Amino acid sequence: MKSKKRLAAEILNTAPSKIRFADEALEDIRKAITRSDIRGLIAVHKIWKDGTNQQSRGRARERSAQKRKGRRVGRGSAKGPKYSLLGRKRQWILRIRAQREFLQRLRERQLLSMADYHQLYAKSKGGYFRNIRHIKLYLTEHHLVQQRGGEKK
Repeated sequence: MKSKKRLAAEILNTAPSKIRFADEALEDIRKAITRSDIRGLIAVHKIWKDGTNQQSRGRARERSAQKRKGRRVGRGSAKGPKYSLLGRKRQWILRIRAQREFLQRLRERQLLSMADYHQLYAKSKGGYFRNIRHIKLYLTEHHLVQQRGGEKK
């Protein structure tokens, strides 16, 4: 009977544990040898696939609803290595673009002299600054921000 169950499972494309036999048809099932015999028994509903005990999707739906709202996506939920979500090169590109845009804004507003701009640009390129806040801190510590007239503060 194990082989009949296996054959029926292959035909119905399911696990053997999900196959059910009708009690009154056990003799017919024993006599069935070929796949076509098993198919005939399936057609007359003496063998069927039991659809019970399926895995509930309720919790999965709740979780996906939370993720759509932006929850459950913190660093602790990240799978894989440290730089798999955002690679080092991508992080560098984002950081350097932000720093260069900030320096350009300062230069356009004439808050930086060209010499200071070039010096800070080179420092940014060399990875000296962590972020824009670090640049602002450097500017105040070294008194590099100019007033509109041209003289330094």
